[in-house]
Amino acid sequence: MILDRFRLDGKVAVVTGAGRGIGAAAAVALAQAGADVVISARTEDQLRKVAAEIEAAGRRALVVPADLSHLDAAAGLADRAAEGLGRLDIVVNNMGGAMPAPFMSTKPRHLENAFQFNVSTTHALTRAAVPHLLEAGGGSVVNISSVVGKIAGRGYLAYGSAKAALAHYTRLAAFDLAPRVRVNAIAVGSVATSALDVVMTSDELRTEMENKTPLGRVGDPEDIAAAVLYLASPAAAYVTGALLRVDGGIETPNLDLGIEDL
Repeated sequence: MILDRFRLDGKVAVVTGAGRGIGAAAAVALAQAGADVVISARTEDQLRKVAAEIEAAGRRALVVPADLSHLDAAAGLADRAAEGLGRLDIVVNNMGGAMPAPFMSTKPRHLENAFQFNVSTTHALTRAAVPHLLEAGGGSVVNISSVVGKIAGRGYLAYGSAKAALAHYTRLAAFDLAPRVRVNAIAVGSVATSALDVVMTSDELRTEMENKTPLGRVGDPEDIAAAVLYLASPAAAYVTGALLRVDGGIETPNLDLGIEDL
């Protein structure tokens, strides 16, 4: 049965930024497909709620509250998975982000911070995970990038540059780690998470985003979770170095930040 290729029975996954939004949805999706899941983010209360959903799916959850902007904390999740759940097969690097800002307000340190938060943390965890993935017989890494790493719009200099770097990091890592570890990324569009709270509570802004999206809606975290499951599972056994766009079809940013000419 083709659906059997999406099963993850007996596998163990780590998901970062898993307290809410895309990370939480991805963690629950992996559990529903049969994986035990290590979940990590800053806020323990949010993680406990996600853990309850994982356990309701009949799987084990290991909650690791941590500030993953610290590289040692990110890297440490690999050992926590192996020690706490017995192995490691899947890594989902979901944490990331950067605040939009005009060009002249974007200082070099903002770029450095965005790169560390989106790329360096990914590398720290992935590098630490590789020995465990190999010990388990191979594995899959899924990085959460953004369509803003491929399209241009005002205000996204730090965020877009970091996500573009993450997308190319994915391609390079896929070559370095083939054939036993697959590395792929998802270029995410506008998704209804807490990062878009201001937009989602404004009928005007939400309508603008919907009208500028070919599929006519804002994405749902489960849209991304389904893509994570595909790339993490044997269904994508012949896929590595790929950047899968899950963005509603947009080719330009679908929200005007109102940044004027210099």
